[in-house]
Amino acid sequence: MKKPKLVVTGMARHGKDTVCQLLKEEHGFTFESSSQAAGFKAVYPSLRLKYKYKTFEDCYNDRVNHRQEWFELIKAYNTPDLARLGREIFQYYDIYCGLRNMAELETMIVEGLVDCIVWVDASLRKKPEPSTSITITRNDCDFVVDNNGSLEDLRVEVQKLVEKLI
Repeated sequence: MKKPKLVVTGMARHGKDTVCQLLKEEHGFTFESSSQAAGFKAVYPSLRLKYKYKTFEDCYNDRVNHRQEWFELIKAYNTPDLARLGREIFQYYDIYCGLRNMAELETMIVEGLVDCIVWVDASLRKKPEPSTSITITRNDCDFVVDNNGSLEDLRVEVQKLVEKLI
């Protein structure tokens, strides 16, 4: 069976990468994050001197402190082709982790690149982020993974997602 193409999204530090890692380890999915995929090409060259990063890894590890800048630089990378990064990721991976721009998501849907949009929610234990760095909302998604409990609870939530996809 061919695996569906997923977009995993949500607020900063709500567990998107953890959900993707569980999907990989326990269900055989592959994934790439937007930060990794576009970071080296679109973000690091622009922020390297501004923040005196010595390596891409330094820039990547500091991304949580500059989410709006990352959002804008990835948006610029995808202009005028709003599905550019999605196409690049889905060429090799099952999951696009960390998409934050609704216009890009809408374009990928129209192009038939996405089968399911997953929101990771840890809102009971993490603060929301401003809409300046994420324009996708929980209501835009097909499935919500609750990440307000333990890691074992999250595993159960991921299993529910997989059962829905099959």
